[in-house]
Amino acid sequence: MKLHKPKFWDNKGNISILSILLLPISLITIIKNYYEESKIKKNYYDFRTICVGNIYIGGTGKTPLVNNLASYFKKKFKTVIIKKNYTSHIDEKKLLESKHKVIFEKTRELSLAKAAQEKAKIVIFDDGLQEKTINYDLKIVCFNSNNLDGNGLVIPAGPLRESLKSIKSYDIVLINGNINKESKNFINKIKNINPDIKIFMGKYTPKNYSKLKKKKFLVFSGIGNPHTFSDTLKSLKIKFYEYVKYPDHYEYKESDLLKLKELAKLKNCELLTTEKDYLRIKKLLRKNINFLKVELSIDNEKQFYKYLNQKL
Repeated sequence: MKLHKPKFWDNKGNISILSILLLPISLITIIKNYYEESKIKKNYYDFRTICVGNIYIGGTGKTPLVNNLASYFKKKFKTVIIKKNYTSHIDEKKLLESKHKVIFEKTRELSLAKAAQEKAKIVIFDDGLQEKTINYDLKIVCFNSNNLDGNGLVIPAGPLRESLKSIKSYDIVLINGNINKESKNFINKIKNINPDIKIFMGKYTPKNYSKLKKKKFLVFSGIGNPHTFSDTLKSLKIKFYEYVKYPDHYEYKESDLLKLKELAKLKNCELLTTEKDYLRIKKLLRKNINFLKVELSIDNEKQFYKYLNQKL
């Protein structure tokens, strides 16, 4: 989804007039979600299924968690990842398939059929919580500690794909980022809705930042929550003069990159972006562009996987 999120989506405790005006349309989304959850017949499969998804639109750390899960389970079981074939998600596909088997069909049903043919034992979905026809064995919903549930409203009045109350039917919440007052309040909010849900914290661990600390950069990205990237760079003390932001999953044109390179030359610095953005750039245009490689680490990881194994 190519999206510049409206600022009023994240107005916590101060609902904007625009949100109020859009509430009737949000109600349609809520009714549709309720119908699909309660009325549509679910399909069952011989293998075990784990769905990693989000309620808040964009930038919650789904794909890094999928990578973490696949690395763990493939040590013991034949494991495949399913991503729905969105052309704008080629970057995430490339990121995952560098290490894992990824099935990337137009529909999740076709991907499931392929997984069955390949005799998979564990199937991990990158996104798909809103696919109500699949009876997932384990459902994990991700949030970012900077945004959490935004203004708490469903699209288009807010950033939620479905009501936060949907976590009644989910197993795990993973919050990526720092524990702060807002995230503690959010955890209490979740527990009031679903006292049995397990909550874990995660954070992004940079892997190649030492060589980047010696340089100065012009930074650019097209990701769901761009401030998480700049916050990471600041915490690593990587110097950058400007941050050029594009919509989520932006497909870079040659003209975009030429402008960025000219601006970097003018400021006497180099270009730096995320690994996902780097993979979205055509190989011929990647020259003189650096990227920060990160992986997701989970707090209390042993307990996290112990719970997963119990559920599966």
